Amino acid sequence: MSVTIARPRSLRGEITSPGDKSVSHRAVIFNALSNTNTAKITNFSPGADCSSTEHIMKSLGVEITRKLGGGADGDTLTVKGVGLEGLVEPDDILDAGNSGTTTRLMSGVLAGQDFVSVLTGDQSLKNRPMGRVVNPLTTMGAKISGRANNTLAPLVFHGGSLRGINYNMPVASAQLKSCLLLAGLRADGITNLSQPAESRDHTERMLSAMGAVLKKEGLDLILQPSELETIDVEVPGDISSAAFWMIAAVCHPDAELLIRNVGVNPTRSGIIIALKKMNAQLKLMDERQVAGEPVADVLVRTSDLKGIELSGDTVPLLIDEIPVIAVAAAVADGETVIKDAQELRVKESDRIESSISWLRAAGINAEGTSDGMIISGNQQINGGSFQSYDDHRLAMSLGIAGLISEQPITISDPDVASISYPGFWGTVKELGGLVG
Repeated sequence: MSVTIARPRSLRGEITSPGDKSVSHRAVIFNALSNTNTAKITNFSPGADCSSTEHIMKSLGVEITRKLGGGADGDTLTVKGVGLEGLVEPDDILDAGNSGTTTRLMSGVLAGQDFVSVLTGDQSLKNRPMGRVVNPLTTMGAKISGRANNTLAPLVFHGGSLRGINYNMPVASAQLKSCLLLAGLRADGITNLSQPAESRDHTERMLSAMGAVLKKEGLDLILQPSELETIDVEVPGDISSAAFWMIAAVCHPDAELLIRNVGVNPTRSGIIIALKKMNAQLKLMDERQVAGEPVADVLVRTSDLKGIELSGDTVPLLIDEIPVIAVAAAVADGETVIKDAQELRVKESDRIESSISWLRAAGINAEGTSDGMIISGNQQINGGSFQSYDDHRLAMSLGIAGLISEQPITISDPDVASISYPGFWGTVKELGGLVG
């Protein structure tokens, strides 16, 4: 199957971004580990990744019910907490599908349980590095085995007690720190994590709201063993999903889009920082707080973009958005240089290599580096047929390229977008871009 996208005459309307994946994952896991009250999670992400987390928690004995939403509304989940000690040994292997977030967060949960469990995923996930969570968990006392010297899934958790550690994180990673904080909840002693830079802080916000004894001192996180209390969570719209429409609007010659209910957490809003630096016409409207998370409506218009450098502490704040930022870089005035993004090499695809591959095939002067890419601007994206590399963000980035290219773009295997954004192609169609 494939889809073909052609540039509509104009891009105008309102879009509601689906529920944030990062918040959805955490809302299910944390509430499941809370006391025996029941929590309600609204606007839960419809993507396959978050469904993987839901299914794993059910396999561990957590009672979860799901009510499907309609239209722009996400699904609603009810989760009955079992407490930190209430999970049960699963009957079968736990399947995380394509979700690295599920795998790494659940590793923190399973590491200290009093039973044996096996965690695996699809072929792509089995090739993604897990040593960065296995090594510190092992230091905490966990007994974990896996392929390639315990660095690749499937991972086997053999059960046992954990102790708190002082740990200097080698990379700024929300998944790594969340894994270790989850393990630290039931460890013996204090867990102290030193981050090299900020990364998304949904875990810290939610754990604190649920009663965890967690302090932040600069870039250090200090957690005492803690019981959690269930809380209701209204999940904001996913800024990583909204980013596609932001890029489409600023690059299209006649566009004005209002994207509703977008989570604009400062540790996630690197895309807004980058676009404003590129001279984008972008405005946050009706800024508000929802369940402890900052939310806004985002108004975006056709813009005269300029090339920029993205590096350093900004990169962890927009790591998931770089494939679609590359689309904007291709048409911006001047060169765009992306550095310090080596994390892209170990995503669903090697996102440096796969992005450079399609850009060059589309006539864009671009080169990959060990930790990023260099993209010459002032170029016209040529049409043609392109593969998605089985990577949801690559597929959707190609879809956005089709909305701004003067020639149609055909994308193979577009269904991979459902991993994070099942309604993506439907929105493209509503905007007038889907032609086949």
